[in-house]
Amino acid sequence: MPSFPEYDDYDATGLAELVRGGELSPRELVDAAIERMNTRNPGLNAVVHRMDEVGRARAEDPELPDGPFRGVPFLLKDLKAYDAGQPATNASRLYRDFRPDHDSALVRRFKRAGLVICGRTNSPEFGIMGVTEPELHGPTRNPWDPNHTPGGSSGGSGAAVAARMVPMAHGGDGGGSIRIPASCCGLVGLKPSRGRTPLAPAYGRWGEFVVEHVLTRSVRDCAAMLDCVHGPALGDAYTAPPPAEPFAAALDRPPEGRGQRSGGKLRIAFTTDALMGPPDPTAPECARAIEEAAKLAESLGHEVVEARPSYDAELLTRAYFSTVSVGIAAAVRVAERSFGRKVQYAELEGATWLLRAIGEAISAGEFLELRSRLEDESRRVATFFEDYDVLLTPTLARPPVRVGELQRSAAELAGVRLLTAVPVRAALMKVLETMGSEALAPNPNTQLFNITGQPAISLPLWWTGDATPDDGAAGLPIGTQWAAPMGQEKLLLRLARQFEQARPWAARQPNL
Repeated sequence: MPSFPEYDDYDATGLAELVRGGELSPRELVDAAIERMNTRNPGLNAVVHRMDEVGRARAEDPELPDGPFRGVPFLLKDLKAYDAGQPATNASRLYRDFRPDHDSALVRRFKRAGLVICGRTNSPEFGIMGVTEPELHGPTRNPWDPNHTPGGSSGGSGAAVAARMVPMAHGGDGGGSIRIPASCCGLVGLKPSRGRTPLAPAYGRWGEFVVEHVLTRSVRDCAAMLDCVHGPALGDAYTAPPPAEPFAAALDRPPEGRGQRSGGKLRIAFTTDALMGPPDPTAPECARAIEEAAKLAESLGHEVVEARPSYDAELLTRAYFSTVSVGIAAAVRVAERSFGRKVQYAELEGATWLLRAIGEAISAGEFLELRSRLEDESRRVATFFEDYDVLLTPTLARPPVRVGELQRSAAELAGVRLLTAVPVRAALMKVLETMGSEALAPNPNTQLFNITGQPAISLPLWWTGDATPDDGAAGLPIGTQWAAPMGQEKLLLRLARQFEQARPWAARQPNL
C-alpha cells in the first residue's frame, strides 16, 4: 500500500494546499512520487533520469521557495530545460554526457514556484517527432494502453502525468508537442502565445515556433502555472502582451468575446478537416469528438458555426519543415562548435541526419523568402479571428498510433544514409516535399498555431470507447483543440474551465 494512497486524486494545486495547511510535508509528497515512479515507470519508460535523492534533499531544504506550488513533485522534459548539473541529453547520443552548468530561465521560474524537480522525462531526439521513441532511451508507452504511443515530443511528461507519478510536468511545443501528448494521454495541454514564456538560453531560429509550459490534469493547474512562469527573459526575441490580471483569477468568470459579443457568449468556428498535410479524412472517433464538443459548446450558450480559415496549406507545410530542417542544421553546427569536432552519423538518428542535410541544402535566400511568405499566410489566418473568437478542431486526425507504427524500416534508414552521404540537392528537396504528407498524416492540426503564434489548448472531452458522452466507457483519449487570437490565453482557459465543469474528466484514470 502506498504511503499516501490519495495522492493520485489530487492535482498540483490540491497537493500544494495540503503542504500549506501542514497536513503533509514536501518530503512526504516527493516520497509518494518516487513510490509511483518505482512501480509505474518500468512499464511505461516515461522518466529516463531519476533524481530521487536530489528531490528529497530539495524537499527538505529549509530555503525551498514559498511559491504557489511549494513541495509539489515535478518532472522536466529532457529537452533544452537545463537544471544545473543534471543530464540534458535532448534524447540524443550526441548529448549523452552533457550536463549544463546553469539553469534555464524557465527552470528557475519552476523552482521559484516551489516545485520540487525529481526527474527528467523521455522525448524524441531533438523533439522532432510526434511520438516518443528515441534510440537513446527507447519508446515511452501510453498508460491508457501500453501498446500505443503517448504522443510527442513531450510524451514522457504526458505519460508520467497520466500515470499519476506527478500531478503536472514540463513540456515544450514547437509543432504540437504539448497538445499531442495531452490528446493521447487525456490531459490538459496549453500551448501559450508566442513569447508568453521564456526560452533563454537554448533556442535558436526554430525557437519562434516553440513555446514551453506544462501538461496538467486540471485547468486550474494550467492557469496557475502560467501565472508563475509568464513573461520574457532578458534577451528573448518575442514577448506576448502582459495579462491585465492573473490567469487563475479569471477562471470562474464567463469567457468574453470580441466587439459586440459579450455576456459570456462566444462565436466558435469548427472543422473536422485537416488544417495542414495531406487531405486525408479524419478518423471517425476524432470527428465524433469534435461534433460532441460543438454540441457541448452550444449547450453552454455559445454560437457554433462550421467554418475554417483560408490560407495556402501547401506553402505553410513546406515553410514549416524548411524551418525545422534549417533549425536542426544550425543545432548540429552549434554542437560542433561547442564540442570542437565534427558530428558523426552514428551520433544522430537517421531522421535527424536527413533533416540536417535538407537544412544545409536550403539557401539563405530561399529560407528568407519562405519565411516572408509564411508571415503573409499567418496574417490571413489572423483575419479569420476577426469574425470568430475560437476555432475548434481535432487535436489529432486519428487516435494514438501503436508504438513503432511510424518508425522507419531498416531499408528506409539505409536509403537515408545513402542519400546524405553524397547529398544531391534535387533529391533532398523532393524528400522535403513529401515529408509533410508522411509526418502530418496522424497530426495535421497543431503546427498551424506554432506558425501563427496563437495560443491553442487540447482538452480531454472524449475517449474512443465512449458510445455517449457520459457512459464512462474506457478507451484511448481523444483531444479537442481550441485556438484563439494572439494573447488570448485567458479566453481559452475560461472556456476550458466551463467544459471541465460541464463534463468533468478528473475521475477518469487509466488502469494502473
